[in-house]
Amino acid sequence: MHDYTREDILRIVEEEDVAFIRLQFTDIFGTMKNMAVTVSQLEKALDNRCMFDVSSLEGLSGEEESDMYLHPDLSTFEIFPWRPQQGKVARLICDVYRTDGTPYEVDPRYVLKKTIAEAKKMGYTMNVGPECEFFLFHTDDDGIPTTVTHEKGGYFDVGPLDLGENARRDMVLTLEEMGFEITSSHHEIAPAQHEIDFRYDEALVTADNLMTFKMVVKTIAKRHGLHATFMPKPKIETYGSGMHINISLSRDGVNAFQSEDDPNGLSREGYYFIGGLMKHMKAITCITNPTVNSYKRFVPGYEAPVYMGWSGKTRGPLIRVPSGRGENTRIELRSPDSTANPYLALAVLLKAGLDGIRGQIMPPDSIDENIQKMTRQQRDALHVEELPRTLKDAVEELQKDELVLGVLGKELADKIIKGHKKEYHDYCMQVTDWEIANYLYKL
Repeated sequence: MHDYTREDILRIVEEEDVAFIRLQFTDIFGTMKNMAVTVSQLEKALDNRCMFDVSSLEGLSGEEESDMYLHPDLSTFEIFPWRPQQGKVARLICDVYRTDGTPYEVDPRYVLKKTIAEAKKMGYTMNVGPECEFFLFHTDDDGIPTTVTHEKGGYFDVGPLDLGENARRDMVLTLEEMGFEITSSHHEIAPAQHEIDFRYDEALVTADNLMTFKMVVKTIAKRHGLHATFMPKPKIETYGSGMHINISLSRDGVNAFQSEDDPNGLSREGYYFIGGLMKHMKAITCITNPTVNSYKRFVPGYEAPVYMGWSGKTRGPLIRVPSGRGENTRIELRSPDSTANPYLALAVLLKAGLDGIRGQIMPPDSIDENIQKMTRQQRDALHVEELPRTLKDAVEELQKDELVLGVLGKELADKIIKGHKKEYHDYCMQVTDWEIANYLYKL
C-alpha cells in the first residue's frame, strides 16, 4: 500500500513508460475484473470519470441502472513486473459508484469498508494474515488445465522432489517486487500443493492483496507452463487447499486480544470474538466456502475442520489460538478456502466478532483433543455441532442468519443466494464418473 497522490501517479507513469492501466474491481463471487485504459485516458480515470456497464457481470445482470463509475484507490497503484519493459502495464484497484456519486451497495469492497467503519466507531482495527494453499498442475497440448502432475513431493520437501520450487520462487520474487512482504513459502502435504504466506495487514489491504496474490500466482505459473488452481479439492485421494485466516483486533495501537493473566493468553474481547464467530459460523460458511467443491474438503482425515470447536492447545479445530502471545496474540479460523470473495469473507467475520463483543458472547469450553477422532456419543455429550456439509446446507443457514444477511444487504444477499442455489441445482443434475463406475454395469 502506497501513499500516492494523483500527481505522483502521473509522474511515475511518465518516468516508467507505462502505456496501459488496468482499472480492477471484483464481482460478487470473487472474480477479478478490469477495464483497461491507455495512458491518454489516465487523468480521466483519476478524476473518477471512467464509466462502465455492469449488466454483463455475473451476479449483476438485469440491473435497471447498469452504468457505474470506477473510482480508483490511488494507494493500490502498481506496475506489473512481468509485462514488457517498454509500454508497461499498471493497475489501480477501484470502488464502484453509482452515477449519483454514491457507493454501489453490491460492490464487495464497499461492503468491507462499511464494516471496517463500524469497527472503527467501536475503537477497533482488524488485522488479517491469510495462509493460501494452491496446486500446480500440468496443462494438455491445447493449454487446457489438467489435474496431472509428475511430482511426488510432500510437506516441506525440497527439489528435486519439489518440482514446483522454481515457479514458487518466481512467484515470491514477483510478489515482493509488487510490495508484498512474504513471510514464508513451502511445499504442502499433497503432491503439487504449495503455500505462500504474506505478512498480515489491515483488513482492506489484505483483501486487496489476496486478489492480487491469486492473479500473480496464476500468471507466473502460466509462464512456467503450469496451471495454478485454488480449487479446494481438485483430487479425491489427497488433501485439499484451504485459506486459514489469522485475525486480531487492535485498539489504540495495542492488540486487544492479548492478556497475560489468561491460560490461553486471550482477553475477554478475544473470547467474545470467538463466541461471535461460533454463533454465526454456519451462515458464515456460505461466504467463506462458496462453491460446491468447497464441501468436498470437509471430510475427516484430511486436516480440514468438520466440527465446530476451538482450542488453544491443539492444531486441528475449527478455531485455534496459535502459540504466539502478547502483541502476536491472534485467532486462526481454519475452514475458509481461497474461492471465497475476500472482501465479503472478512466483512462477515469482522461483523460476527463485533457481535460477540457487543453481546459479550462467551464461546463454549475449549476442546483440547482431536474432535474428529471422537465418537458421535462423545461429541454429542460436548454439544459439538457440524459445519454445513453441502453448499445447499450453507445457503439455508445463511438465509436464517439476520446478522450476516445484514452485512451483505438485501440486494447482494439475494444475488448470492440465487447464484449458489443455481450452482447447487446444476451440480445435482450432473451424472458423475463415480455413478457410471458404480451403477452402469450392474443396473
